[in-house]
Amino acid sequence: QVQLVESGGGLVQSGGSLRLSCVASGFTLDSWTIGWFRQAPGKEREGVSCISSKGGTTDYGDSVKGRFTISRDNAKNTAYLEMNSLKPEDSAVYYCARSHYFYRDPPKCPAEFFNSWGQGTQVTVSS
Repeated sequence: QVQLVESGGGLVQSGGSLRLSCVASGFTLDSWTIGWFRQAPGKEREGVSCISSKGGTTDYGDSVKGRFTISRDNAKNTAYLEMNSLKPEDSAVYYCARSHYFYRDPPKCPAEFFNSWGQGTQVTVSS
């Protein structure tokens, strides 16, 4: 069964850090682009970051550039999102998903091509 499971969310103060993990099962991660997305209550889903299948190329949303870092360990079938300098506006449910595509030009990781979404992990940043 193809599955992605996120973990690592929690409650953190503004300026703090969290590291999210996305563990894949039922398939081999190294053939897939992995994306992180988030959705806050009453807001549309937002693309946060994505990483190409071998990890050589990454992309970030403007709101997280310079603060978040995406990475992957294909040997562990796991992708990560390191989040630093967190702000209250980063509060959301964070999801990971997989895609066959990573384009050269923006949008590099269109959300409509992602599938096998995880159940999400809640991140809450207090002011």
